[in-house]
Amino acid sequence: MDKDLKIVLVGLPGSGKSTFGKQLASILQFPFYDLDYQIEESYQMKIPDIFSRYGEGQFRRWETEVLQRLLRKEASFVLASGGGCPCFNDNMDLINKKAVSVYLDVPLEEISKRLGLTKTQNRPMFSGLDQGEIILKLKSLLVERDYFYRQSKIKLSGEDFSAELLVSELIRLLRSSDQA
Repeated sequence: MDKDLKIVLVGLPGSGKSTFGKQLASILQFPFYDLDYQIEESYQMKIPDIFSRYGEGQFRRWETEVLQRLLRKEASFVLASGGGCPCFNDNMDLINKKAVSVYLDVPLEEISKRLGLTKTQNRPMFSGLDQGEIILKLKSLLVERDYFYRQSKIKLSGEDFSAELLVSELIRLLRSSDQA
């Protein structure tokens, strides 16, 4: 594969970007980064604290700064972006210029099960919502964000896709771009 291959996973919160990203990075023997964690490290604050203290606008500015910094690295890696990252500040264009973007398109019912009521405390937009409200919020987010997610170079759909499947898709994509 390319000596400098960056793979950026995009999709709704709870679509499995971090879990799947770690598996993929392990198979490829690449470093794995979680964008939210990188933001927390850079600004020494948890994501919910950034939202409550500075608001979403500041969070999105910091998110873009950290994304740009990561994409400037001269190294291969797998990055799990935040769910909203591709939708702000021309981030999706930047991701597509510097990386292979992969949209994890998981059914909303599966995402709502994954999120569950106990896993929403670190996700400001879902805190305090019951299961029905989580599904409604996810539907609303998908309407807002689908346009950006669909600009990804690779789309994996369903609830069960494997890192091995994505590796074969990456190889196919890279071979076709070498032919062009």
